[in-house]
Amino acid sequence: MTAAGRLPPPAEAVVRLRGITKTYRIGREIEVKALRGVDLDIYPGEFVAIMGPSGSGKSTLMNVLGCLDAPDAGTYALAGEVVGKLNDDQLAAIRNKHVGFVFQTFNLLPRLNAIENVELPLVYGGDGRDRQKRAIGALEQVGLGDRVHHRPSELSGGQQQRVAIARALLNDPAMILADEPTGNLDSRSSAEILAIFQRLNSLGKTVVMVTHESDVAAHCRRIVRMRDGVVAHDDPVLSPRRAEDEIAAGIGAGEE
Repeated sequence: MTAAGRLPPPAEAVVRLRGITKTYRIGREIEVKALRGVDLDIYPGEFVAIMGPSGSGKSTLMNVLGCLDAPDAGTYALAGEVVGKLNDDQLAAIRNKHVGFVFQTFNLLPRLNAIENVELPLVYGGDGRDRQKRAIGALEQVGLGDRVHHRPSELSGGQQQRVAIARALLNDPAMILADEPTGNLDSRSSAEILAIFQRLNSLGKTVVMVTHESDVAAHCRRIVRMRDGVVAHDDPVLSPRRAEDEIAAGIGAGEE
């Protein structure tokens, strides 16, 4: 309760979508209505999975959430900033400020070592303050303090994804947006990546993960299911699976 005896206001949503629509045109004749009026709120400290079959709209929703694509109609507020009407340069600035991306294919530059790959958001954002120190700190946070000078070709798939997570953390974004982050990994490496996301979430980081795998989504605390361009179900996960427990139980085979 506040001093005046009133409950404090709820935390401002990291993501607030209202009436979001998106239509793609293929040639002159074909229209694909990818999103048909999506309403969605995601709050600070949530760990949300977005699921749905092919054509459900989940990938388009991810692109809108990450400011990679603009909706045709509706409003989108990201960390309190309305982003629907921004131009490309403004959207790029918002992405760099508020969103940390983790992709299935890692998206690391092969000629750069781990530190240099992690530094890239600061390079693009023109922020030179303690760049290398911050990059090393992020790599240590994901358990790669002993691999900071290794190039992607010298790292396993799981280690490359850890570099990508470190890169996503560097600007302390409002949201980590992960697109099928375990899709190219074996079961043990997948569990290790999910354990990192769960640990970051336990520290207060908002994580949104797009996945088609129910086993992966079961590690989240909330599952949003898309179908035919709308949110069909939005349910809490009462007992999320703990990746650390799965690792301790010997999931997967071999070492990285």
